[in-house]
Amino acid sequence: MSKHETYAAVWDAIADTPEQAANLRARAELMQQIVAIINASGWKQSEAAERCGVTQPRINDLLRGRVSRFSLDALVNIATALGRRVHLALDAA
Repeated sequence: MSKHETYAAVWDAIADTPEQAANLRARAELMQQIVAIINASGWKQSEAAERCGVTQPRINDLLRGRVSRFSLDALVNIATALGRRVHLALDAA
């Protein structure tokens, strides 16, 4: 019989290290907020791409939640292009 491991979040389960899990979590949260802005604005993918300074296929990746295709830098740049400022907070682990 195999032992079942439990994790606090999906990112902890799929990442090799706590650092990778934290990076995935941060990227996913930022992506969700950017997607919410795009959806609330009612933009088509091509319009969102123009406003975000990226290509339409990149917006498609964003809307489909493809976290692995975006760095934190890229997501901060997209948020900034949308007129947003990104704030970071550190919480005790």
